[in-house]
Amino acid sequence: MLNELYSRLRLYANYFQPVMKLVEKTRTGSRVTKKYDKARTPYGRVLTSRDIAKQVKEDLRRDYKELNPVTLGREIDRLLGRLHSVAERKAEAKPCSTLEYIST
Repeated sequence: MLNELYSRLRLYANYFQPVMKLVEKTRTGSRVTKKYDKARTPYGRVLTSRDIAKQVKEDLRRDYKELNPVTLGREIDRLLGRLHSVAERKAEAKPCSTLEYIST
């Protein structure tokens, strides 16, 4: 179940979650000033990179066209709900400690 969740989270984060990358960090005395570039998705950064082969970019574009952020979000929520219910069931089935057996 975790592998399925992680695969959906990876797609959502890499294709739809913009990230601001640190471009410059300067220190003036005790003050640190940071400058960030424009927020873009990792997918967008790969498409603008000159170091990535055209075939790889075409494959990524094809994958992107098949994705729907709303559907991915719903699948992530569903998987998180299932994971939460499994965790609750395991917590309820937790055996008593040795001290609880002795005191009864």
